[in-house]
Amino acid sequence: MVAVRSKAAVPVRHTPFHRSQGLMAFFLLLPAILVVFGIIVYPIIETGVFSVTSVQSAMMTRTPFVGLANFGKVMSSPNFWASLGRTLYFTIVSTSLELVLGLGIAALLNAKIHGRWLLRTIVVIPWAVPTVVSGALWKGIFNSQYGALNALLAQLGLIHQYSDAPIWLGSPFLALNMVILADVWKTVPVVAFMLLAGLSSIPSEVYEAAKIDRAGPFRTLWSITLPLLLPSISIVLILRIIEAFKVFDVIYAMTRGGPANGTMAIAYYTYTVAFSNQQFSLGAALAYIIVIVIAILSAIYLRALRRSEMSLL
Repeated sequence: MVAVRSKAAVPVRHTPFHRSQGLMAFFLLLPAILVVFGIIVYPIIETGVFSVTSVQSAMMTRTPFVGLANFGKVMSSPNFWASLGRTLYFTIVSTSLELVLGLGIAALLNAKIHGRWLLRTIVVIPWAVPTVVSGALWKGIFNSQYGALNALLAQLGLIHQYSDAPIWLGSPFLALNMVILADVWKTVPVVAFMLLAGLSSIPSEVYEAAKIDRAGPFRTLWSITLPLLLPSISIVLILRIIEAFKVFDVIYAMTRGGPANGTMAIAYYTYTVAFSNQQFSLGAALAYIIVIVIAILSAIYLRALRRSEMSLL
């Protein structure tokens, strides 16, 4: 029996060539590092400093450390809880509609029909429109005096004149739902394409077996499509919840938080407190609350993503 000697690990020598490679890599990454620090890291640190001090709006001077007083003041305000409630309503309703409509459109785009490429091109147009442009477009559509929606209702005979229709952006709750409609129109295409990727990965043999077993469309959807699509649905759901929770641009373009703060979501409320009211410390505290919520949702997203990857192995 021959004994095999284990060879000792040969230490890696850092030659001048290796050092020059490392130095070159550092200089290549330096612009990206500076950009990340300037755009992301430094603002986060500065906002954290603002949130635990009291910043005077006139000269941007800071008083000594106040701890969590700003967070307590923010969370004791009824406006904060009202904006949080509107945000949760916006998130739940918009995400539910986007998921249902996106699944239906994804099934249509996945069907073997003529001109499918043209249909996919048309569907992606709303998502390609910038959000501010989309918000301004829907604001014009909902205009009570010359909007396209009231013109359509008049052409269909549902109203005789524009004054018979409700003022779509005139009451708080109705305006919030109109903003949700605009957001759904904008976001459904990307949800549909993400679900389409999941539908395309389902083997056709599974559906052929379901036809042999005489499974109907609803039975196939409930027992085959939805279970196999569940990883994709969970990822889309969490991503859309994150995006809907921090909605700002469509509200800014359509209603500016009105009427009567009816569309004042948490992100827009943070903007108002920080820049309109010049209360930078309270705005920083609100921003960190949003960051904490988004971080929790992101952790859930990463866990769901890891589970979906494990299910594919």
